[in-house]
Amino acid sequence: MTDIVDELKWRGLIALSTDEDALRKAFADGPVTFYCGFDPTAPSLHLGNLVQILTMRRIQEAGNRPLALVGGATGLIGDPKPTAERTLNAPEVVAGWVERLRAQIEPLLHFDGPNAAVMVNNLDWTQGLSAIEFLRDIGKYFRVNKMIAKEAVSRRLNSDAGISYTEFSYQILQGMDFLELYRRHGCTLQTGGSDQWGNLTSGTDLIHRVEPEAVVHALGTPLITKADGTKFGKTESGTVWLDPEMTTPYAFYQFWVNADDRDVSKFLRIFSFRSREEIEDLERQTQERPQARAAQRALAEELTTLVHGAGQTAAVIAASRALFGQGELAELDERTLAAALSEVPNIQVTELAPVTDLFAEVGLVASKSAARRTVKEGGAYVNNVKVTAEDAVPSAGDLIHGRWLVLRRGKKNLAAVEVTGA
Repeated sequence: MTDIVDELKWRGLIALSTDEDALRKAFADGPVTFYCGFDPTAPSLHLGNLVQILTMRRIQEAGNRPLALVGGATGLIGDPKPTAERTLNAPEVVAGWVERLRAQIEPLLHFDGPNAAVMVNNLDWTQGLSAIEFLRDIGKYFRVNKMIAKEAVSRRLNSDAGISYTEFSYQILQGMDFLELYRRHGCTLQTGGSDQWGNLTSGTDLIHRVEPEAVVHALGTPLITKADGTKFGKTESGTVWLDPEMTTPYAFYQFWVNADDRDVSKFLRIFSFRSREEIEDLERQTQERPQARAAQRALAEELTTLVHGAGQTAAVIAASRALFGQGELAELDERTLAAALSEVPNIQVTELAPVTDLFAEVGLVASKSAARRTVKEGGAYVNNVKVTAEDAVPSAGDLIHGRWLVLRRGKKNLAAVEVTGA
């Protein structure tokens, strides 16, 4: 394999490093034990977290040992948000979220072999620590002037919201994590997003003060931006989560399929485990035949399989094809079809109406007269069957899984009708 630092740089995954040359030497002398932390401040991880997990996997596959920290302690506090104080969640809620996040991380790293990953929880070394011990043994190494200079803290200090002592102390807790993992596991590298750089370096600073001979490193990945100015990992319906109950596998797949041509090269390098040659070939295809969306489809299939499994990926690909007339809608399982139809304009009705009325009501056309013209011109479809009569009315037998009609105008304009009273 290529030098891992060069590999990470080629993929655009290094924004900040405490000392790149020293880190390169550490990897060469390796193996390096490293960690990344994930706080259970929600019941699922999201695409931003996926960047970190897959970066860990790359470093692991280069022969190094990852520690995946799910913060049962830091999750009770939460790192400072840029604009306002976090709502503190109940301990039992956080404990439940710890288990959910662990279950999402575990399939994405290798937990066997010579560099087997290890799951760790910072509650293990904080729950028995008294406030006096914490202040005397850890707090004395932190300087307030440096703490308030951290970007997240300074932004809050200069805002109307201010910052509580609870959130102000977060960087001490994260710094202590690195120290504990250094002592317990010989961990010498912490990775994370560049927006967490202040928290990452609080750990290296603490170790240098407590263990002056230690050589430790921090590496920050860049924040991902989208060419159209919208936030990465967001859709019109909200955050793209890894939990299939919060973001369906179909919606997850469609997020990647719909990636802007200007972004897909960057996304391939960050998220795909394809070789450089394969990625560069997909980049060329995007330039030469962007309408084919080969790169987007390859990335969508790879990542949906990675996160949700091959079976779910096959189901969502079949649904995508069937919706546009390239497969049998009736053969799709009910859950996958429901997820797919939730991503297109849809309405609920209590009784079946003429096709032209439904086309107008769901918004596929501007009016009933426009719907009649669409039928006359041969561009109206119900369940992928062309509608030939302007007065056609679907029957109960047309309902897929006894619930849905899939409407299509032309080749690409989709909508759905759910009949709740028929």
